[in-house]
Amino acid sequence: MITLPTTIDGLIYLEPQVFKDERGFFMESYQRPRYQALGIGIEFVQDNHSSSRKGTVRGLHYQSSPGQAKLLRCTRGTIWDVAVDLRPESSTFGKWQAFELDDVHHRQLFIPTGFAHGFCVLSEEAEVQYKCSSIYVAATESGLAWNDPDLAVAWPVTNPVISARDQGNEFFAAFKARVKGL
Repeated sequence: MITLPTTIDGLIYLEPQVFKDERGFFMESYQRPRYQALGIGIEFVQDNHSSSRKGTVRGLHYQSSPGQAKLLRCTRGTIWDVAVDLRPESSTFGKWQAFELDDVHHRQLFIPTGFAHGFCVLSEEAEVQYKCSSIYVAATESGLAWNDPDLAVAWPVTNPVISARDQGNEFFAAFKARVKGL
């Protein structure tokens, strides 16, 4: 397992060791002691699995309380995964970074609590599996607008498929005013 560079503190981009032969491949997708040694000392309590079609944008979602750290991987297809720093005290507050996750390289992304998360499907279909550090609570789920002009996420899609719920997500300026008391 190796870590790849990121530009936002707390994000950990991982490349696992994959053993391939004529039968297919084998990899460890999670081993607590190994991940703890890499700085991921989270106890995961929920696993999620989604399937989406090409051009779908999901997000940008976050849990306000108690928050959710996530360990993500794309098990089928290819996604363009985005993490937005929502930690008010962070020097990268309001900044985002994107990562390609696919079923070829099997890379994973750890997103700590305090980030919004979303992804865009680049392949015909994609399946995403992720571990969460807290149980999902609908009452504390929130989201930022995927097309927020202040965030200016460079989504690699022109006419995305967006859920009705995500179309009503808050803009970053309102979020910033609320959390920074501006």
